[in-house]
Amino acid sequence: MRVLLVNPASPESFWTFRNACEFLGRKTLNPPLSLVTVAALLPREWEFRLVDLAARTLCNDDWNWADMVMLSGMIVQRDGLLALVREAKQRGKPVVAGGPYATSLPNEVLEAGCDFVVRGEGEGEGAIPLFLKALHEGKNKGVIEHQVKPDMRDSPIPRFDLINFDDYIALVVQTSRGCPFDCEFCDVVNLFGRKPRYKTPDQLIDEFDAIYRLGWRREVFISDDNFIGSKSHARNLLQKLIPWMKSHGEPFSFWTQASVNLGQDPELIDLMTEANFGAVFLGIESPDEDILASNRKFQNIQNPLLESIGNIKRNGLSVVISFVIGFDGEKPGTGERITSFVELSDVPLVTLNLLHALPNTRLWERLKQEGRLLETKTSGQTVGARMNFVPSRPESEIISEYLAAWDYLYEPSHYIGRAYRFFRAMRPTRATLAKGRGAPTTAAHTGDKPPMRDKLQDLSRFLRLSWKHGIRSNYKAQYWKQLIGMWRNNPSRLVKYLNDFGLGENMFSLNKIIRERLAGAEKDEGSRPGAC
Repeated sequence: MRVLLVNPASPESFWTFRNACEFLGRKTLNPPLSLVTVAALLPREWEFRLVDLAARTLCNDDWNWADMVMLSGMIVQRDGLLALVREAKQRGKPVVAGGPYATSLPNEVLEAGCDFVVRGEGEGEGAIPLFLKALHEGKNKGVIEHQVKPDMRDSPIPRFDLINFDDYIALVVQTSRGCPFDCEFCDVVNLFGRKPRYKTPDQLIDEFDAIYRLGWRREVFISDDNFIGSKSHARNLLQKLIPWMKSHGEPFSFWTQASVNLGQDPELIDLMTEANFGAVFLGIESPDEDILASNRKFQNIQNPLLESIGNIKRNGLSVVISFVIGFDGEKPGTGERITSFVELSDVPLVTLNLLHALPNTRLWERLKQEGRLLETKTSGQTVGARMNFVPSRPESEIISEYLAAWDYLYEPSHYIGRAYRFFRAMRPTRATLAKGRGAPTTAAHTGDKPPMRDKLQDLSRFLRLSWKHGIRSNYKAQYWKQLIGMWRNNPSRLVKYLNDFGLGENMFSLNKIIRERLAGAEKDEGSRPGAC
């Protein structure tokens, strides 16, 4: 069997980082881990070809080569996935679809012509063995589902060899599925359950060995919904990972998602930085405790938010935070309260979302019962897309606050000011601290490229950044003042500061895209049902 694995294109969002990809000479941020995991679950004698439409286009040779087409995607990739199903059927190819979209809304995928929909996860005694059994029995259509969540210890090493490494900024590895928390608007519980399931530390070391042997020497995203859902598991993994990283010359840097209670555990933060974790994504969601409580985001009430972020920052991890506007019971001025919180935290990178009800979440079911859900408006897009339900206050008011918050957060002088304050307050790097104590340090792995070439590339990027922001911009004095300030006061964090400075360019561009998407939203308010 020759299987064409296709990842549909995604619309522009916070996570596409188009400018950063162009700046670094990459095509997109991450490869599709789901598809290369599926490939590892299928028979070894099958042949596979991976096409990520975020990185390249499908050609006739790809279609003609394939005996079967397999697709995976999130709801935000719906249009692209359905278009691929239709084209595959026009070309006479059997189509199999899985992933969050097919799991949550299987009927839409079947109505587009898909032959098999695989719902849920595939490992062990899960859905993929049932799919292979159906093929063996001569079946050519159906919905494949296994009700029991598979044991992650049965998960194979993904087929990382199918990935074109030059296309991506970061590879993706998953250590767990599921989250112990139960936020009303989040679909993780529906997809993966509240009881997290884990790979063993030895499994993960095998995966790191695999990507190391294939030549990867850059960032790795640990894609868990909550890396510290079990702190004991996180500690066990980190204690295994730290000596592996040191013995291999620290070939990777890591970033992940975590809950805010990480900020109350400096020992765990210390283990993460020793393993070369550089950043964490935190879901703050709202600055208002009553809104957090109504959404069952109790972990953000039990842990002081600004204190937790400050502890993470001071102990050496960068932070990206997320907010949502549009919750029921939200009071006017939420956008201003969010921007005030961000300024107090000094966090540069912030993703600001309009609330979007995701299928089968408790929020979805509640809104449906209340007659407020607009199912046909469901896109999965939370950045700059219309809401798919009737909110408790006028949508025009919510959108106005949302746009004003984006404008404030990503006005360049505000953004770079936060970046400067954030990285100046961060402790020096481990290497700098060790050098100050006279201790030996581990040299970072330089990969396969000659060191001089790396240095010349870095110099070229710095000069391009300085030309754009230090010569041509209207905040050029601030650029040079802060650059000198970082060099004098916390030089070991200068590269991190410049990296986040560069990432800001994605947000400046995205802000314009969001405004274009929502242009005319207030004019359309009269055609929408009234607010409750």
